[in-house]
Order: sequence, then C-alpha cells, then structure tokens
Amino acid sequence: MPPVRADRLLSLLLLLQNRGLMTAPELAAELEVSVRTVYRDIEALGASGVPVRGERGPEGGYRLVEGYRTRLTGLTDAEAGSLFLAGLPGPAGDLGLGAVLTSAQLKVEAALPGALADQARRVRERFHLDAPAWFRDADPVPHLERIAGAVWERRVLRTHYRRWRGEVHREVRPLGLVLKGGIWYLVALSEDVVRTYRVSRFRAVEETGDLFTRPAGFALAAYWAESSRRMEAALRQDTARLRLSPRGQKLLPMQFGAAGARALREAGPPDGEGWVEVELPVESEAVATGDLLRLGTEAEVLGPPGLRQAVAGAVKVLAERYAAER
Repeated sequence: MPPVRADRLLSLLLLLQNRGLMTAPELAAELEVSVRTVYRDIEALGASGVPVRGERGPEGGYRLVEGYRTRLTGLTDAEAGSLFLAGLPGPAGDLGLGAVLTSAQLKVEAALPGALADQARRVRERFHLDAPAWFRDADPVPHLERIAGAVWERRVLRTHYRRWRGEVHREVRPLGLVLKGGIWYLVALSEDVVRTYRVSRFRAVEETGDLFTRPAGFALAAYWAESSRRMEAALRQDTARLRLSPRGQKLLPMQFGAAGARALREAGPPDGEGWVEVELPVESEAVATGDLLRLGTEAEVLGPPGLRQAVAGAVKVLAERYAAER
C-alpha cells in the first residue's frame, strides 16, 4: 500500500474541521484523490488519534467529534507565499502550487473566528476569477514550474528560446513572472538588459547551479507597466480614419478594446443614417488591414490612402475568390 502523505492528511483534517459533515466523494473532489484513498486516509486519521466519526445513510458522511479542533494551523513559507494566488487557482496549479495553496487556504480558514470563516466561504462560493481569454487554448508551458522555482530561489537558468527571428541560447536571471490575458511571461535579466520572454516559447530550460543577486530597486509591477506602455506605443504607429455604422460602433470596442472605446468617445456627430467618423490608432498597414476586415461591411476606411487601398485590395481578392465556381 502506498504511504499516506502527511500534507494530505492535514488537509483532510482541516476540511472536516472547517466544513463539518462531508461525504467521501466530496472529500475526494477537494483533495483531488480517489474515494478509495479517502477511506484509507480516514482510517489513518483515526489511528493517529483524531476522533473522526462516520455516519451512515443517504445524508451521512464523515465529521469530527463535536468540540474537537486542531491547533495545527501555522503556515509554511511556501503556503504563505501561495496565498497571493488565492484568486487564481488555475495559474497556481500551473506554477506547481495547487496543493500548497489549498492547504494554506484551509489553514487560514481554520484560524478565523466563526463569523469570518463563514464570510470567507461565502466569498469563495460567489466569486471566481478565470484569467484566460475566451475561445483560445492556453499556451503549453511545460517549463513554467521550473522557471517559477528559479524566480523564487534566484537561480540562473540556461535557456533555449524560440523568437520570431530564430532561436537563441541564453543564460538568464529570472526576476519575475507575469500572467497577461491567460499568457505567462518571464521578466529576466540577460546580458545586463531586462527582457520579456513568452514562457511557451522556451524549448529547454536548465539550472546552471549559480545564484544571482536581484538588481537593487527593481519592481516587477512598475517594469511591466512601463514595458506595456512602450510596446503599445511602438505597435500603434499610425491612425486610421473610419466610418462606422451603428452596428460597427458596437463592434469597435469589442474588436479593439480600450483603443476602440476611446475612438468612439471622440467620434464626430452621426450622419442621417447614424454613421460616425472616428480616428483609431492601428499597427502596421499589414496588421491593420486584417484587423479592420473583421469589422466587415459595418466600416469604411477613409484613410490613410495606403491603408484604404490595402483594404480595398484585400476585399477585391476575397470577392474574386468567392465568385469563382467550385
């Protein structure tokens, strides 16, 4: 028989203390184990002196004897750190902290007075944050857990990374991880420059065995905010003038986010048919052409002339393609 894990037994004990009566299937779902494993763990708890009582019947289950409470609620370092991911169970799992986070939450809940513990449970039951965007599979991130460990322990990594312009091999000093729109990014120091890497593009990651010292004064949130601002400014180098139908006005913020919403707030007055003119920051002509085509017949590109011609050319190709018989 495989050994019973001490941390799982503690989680089981805290679940029974915090929730009261729970069935074996409910405990199995919380602990992410089989029902058979729950039965074995219940026996182990009883053998260790914890007064667990089983109740038969359709409304039965397991509970602790009335009045019993454990004092084992101190957080380990890993559990304390994982609490900052309490609203992100999926990302916590990606980082290899799923079980640690569950244990930490149970310990905190066990330490709270009754009224606050009830309130914490109600919040968890009523609010949930799902970070990834709709209609897009999450990036495969097989090296994320190792990278996260290196961030935490300040370990130098030797990496093989795939860029748009080819592949590179670099030693990096990982400073932090950022989850943006369901995509993980690593912020790391390489060749004395702080760079941003998309975690899914790492082909291989291994520790060198060396430790590093974090740059004095480096703040991950401040770096990310400034980096995002620079990237957006670099990408949106042109401005498109558009006519939008009433439906196009609804589509614009859906397709272009905050930039689309700002453009609508500054739109000119509607004409007799409800169409308005807006100015929208866009990326390069090739990228903007594809983006604006998503608005379909609900938009007309007025300028710049090169962008209007590019969209017209793409529409012509599409018209000829769909006019051909198959």
